[in-house]
Amino acid sequence: MPVIHKYFRKYKKYPHVWCAGCTNGIILHSLVRAIDDLHFNRDEVVFVSGIGCSSRAPVYVDFNTLHTTHGRAIPFATGVKVANPKLKVFVLTGDGDALAIGGNHFIHTCRRNIDITIVVFNNFIYGMTGGQRSPTTPFGAISTTTPYGCPDHPFDICDLAIAAGATFVARCTSFHVRVLDNIFEKAINHRGISVVEVVTTCPTLYGRLNKKGNAVDMLLYQKTNAITVEDWEMLPTLLEKEKAKQEKILIGVLHKIRKPEYIQELESFTKRALEEQNKNE
Repeated sequence: MPVIHKYFRKYKKYPHVWCAGCTNGIILHSLVRAIDDLHFNRDEVVFVSGIGCSSRAPVYVDFNTLHTTHGRAIPFATGVKVANPKLKVFVLTGDGDALAIGGNHFIHTCRRNIDITIVVFNNFIYGMTGGQRSPTTPFGAISTTTPYGCPDHPFDICDLAIAAGATFVARCTSFHVRVLDNIFEKAINHRGISVVEVVTTCPTLYGRLNKKGNAVDMLLYQKTNAITVEDWEMLPTLLEKEKAKQEKILIGVLHKIRKPEYIQELESFTKRALEEQNKNE
C-alpha cells in the first residue's frame, strides 16, 4: 500500500465524489506526497476549502480540515494562521471559488504575504454547480451561461497573483505529476504567500461543451501544449516568448521573491504597541 494512504480517512465513501476522468484526485495525491516528503506531522497540517469540486478534497484527508462557505476559504485560513502561526495552512480552491466570489480575499491575501499555500484547481468552468462560466473561462468558450461563447476575457491566475504582491507563484498541469510534486515542495518551503495554479480536467462539463474529447484527450492536450519555464526562457525573441505564453501552458515556478512575512510583521507591530502602552502607564 502506498505510504500516502495513511493520510486518507478510511471511513469515507470511495472511490470519491468526483466525476470519472476528473484529475482533482491527482492534484490531491501530489500535495499529500509533498507533505509526506517534508515529514510534517499530520497535526501540523490544516486544509481549508470553500465550495466547489476542488473544495471536496479536504473531506478525504486525515489532517485538520475546514470546509467553509463559498469564496471564504482564504479568510478562514488567514484566521487559522494568525491564531497559530506554527501550523502549515493550505487553501484548496477552484477558479470560481477563488477568483469570483472570493476574488477580493485572493488579491488582499497575496498583498499581505501571509505564510499560507493557496492551490487553485483551474478547470475553466464552474463544475459542481452546473457548468457556468468562471473568471478563467477562455474567450469564446461554451458554458451553460454562455451557450454562444464567452464574451469575457479571462484572468491569468498567476499574473493576477504576481500583480497583487504574491511572493511565490507557480503553475503546473495535472498531467505533469512529478513536476507538480516538486512545485508543491518548493511552495510549502517558501516563507510567505505561495500560489500554485494547477490546470485540471473537467470532461463532464468543460470538455463536453467545448468538444475537447474525453479525459485522456484532455490530459494529452496538457502534455503536448505545456512548456516549461526553462524552455520558454530559451526562446530567442520576445515575440516568440509572448506567442508561447499565449498559446502554451507555461509551467514551473514563475515568480519568487523575498519580502517580510505578515505574521512576523504583525508580531513586530504588536510588540511595539505593547512597549508604547507600557511606557505611557
